[in-house]
Amino acid sequence: MNLSSNIVNAVLDFLSTGIVGLTGWQVVIYTLIVTHITIAAVTIYLHRHQAHRALDLHAIPSHFFRFWLWLTTGQVTKEWASIHRKHHAKCDTEEDPHSPVTRGIKKVFFEGAELYRAESKNLETMAKYGHGTPDDWIERNLYTKYSWFGVVLQLVLNFALFGVIGITIWAIQMMWIPVMAAGVINGIGHWWGYRNYDCADAATNIIPFGILIGGEELHNNHHTYATSAKLSSKWYEFDIGWAYIRGLEMLGLAKVKKVAPKPVFEQGKLVPDLETLQSVIANRYDVMAKYAKSVKHAWREEVEHLRHKAEFEKRFLKSSRKLMQREPAKLEAPHKEQLVQLFEHSKALETMHQMRVELGAIWERSHFTRDQLLHQLQDWCARAEASKIKALQDFSFRLRSYA
Repeated sequence: MNLSSNIVNAVLDFLSTGIVGLTGWQVVIYTLIVTHITIAAVTIYLHRHQAHRALDLHAIPSHFFRFWLWLTTGQVTKEWASIHRKHHAKCDTEEDPHSPVTRGIKKVFFEGAELYRAESKNLETMAKYGHGTPDDWIERNLYTKYSWFGVVLQLVLNFALFGVIGITIWAIQMMWIPVMAAGVINGIGHWWGYRNYDCADAATNIIPFGILIGGEELHNNHHTYATSAKLSSKWYEFDIGWAYIRGLEMLGLAKVKKVAPKPVFEQGKLVPDLETLQSVIANRYDVMAKYAKSVKHAWREEVEHLRHKAEFEKRFLKSSRKLMQREPAKLEAPHKEQLVQLFEHSKALETMHQMRVELGAIWERSHFTRDQLLHQLQDWCARAEASKIKALQDFSFRLRSYA
């Protein structure tokens, strides 16, 4: 009887605490640590290293991340990289595998993992976008062939180590990437947030502190400079994934290949030259972000005059201000008509809008020679400084100092 009781008690103890016998708070801390390692593996290995080649990884972290992702997510490197590359190539179009712009935010947020699995079966996507991903023996014979086995092994390990609560830990691990990556980044990251740069798609920065999802929260920055290993841009933004990459680099385990360009200025330059042109084109997203700020300054100077010159509704002024800050090429017909109504009462804002269109055209005219583009840039600056619009003049003084 005593033996049976001891066996029953031992089994119950094992079920409740497992081998290691962690307390409740220790279980929570452990879960946060392992899910964060998974996030780090996704952002550093799958995203920045494999999909975009923004950095090279030493074999040690590279193999560790591959094993960890196999164990905790069942991710196949070629599938993930292919789908993500297609996402960038077809972003926010009907061909985008997971765009909330075309599929709706609810679909992407709640069914992002299903959209991923469906696209992973698209052999054309794998063939076209899967180049350069691992194709060694262990990839072919374990990680890809038995991608399901890792998560099953993880379930067994969690149960053995932590008892019944280990199943909950496993479930959280299994849901972490589908929710955080497929739902939050692919969904909310193209639907809600702020934008530092008016890139070609709807990508947004969800919050300026990229910690919980490894820096992927800074999605607008990433879509603007897709091959940059660093996702933070402004001084107040933090990318924890970049901190890990710098740590690996200091240990000789990583080599950064590319980061977003940082503009250099030569104060006192009176006339834009070929170096100015080259720098303006290379830093065009920074240029247009600064121009958007100039538009805000011009708006503040004009808005009081507008209120006195016409009985504009507050709603009209508010929506017009937002339209002024958008990329002109993205404006639809009703928006253009609204701006026409606005410009009837403000030639300064009309000039700001038109000059923005002309400035953006400079780096879109690939068939022009460098000398022709330089002449256009010099002419643009001359007209901006003769406009008598202070915000436009100040911007031009800054523009011609790019070096």
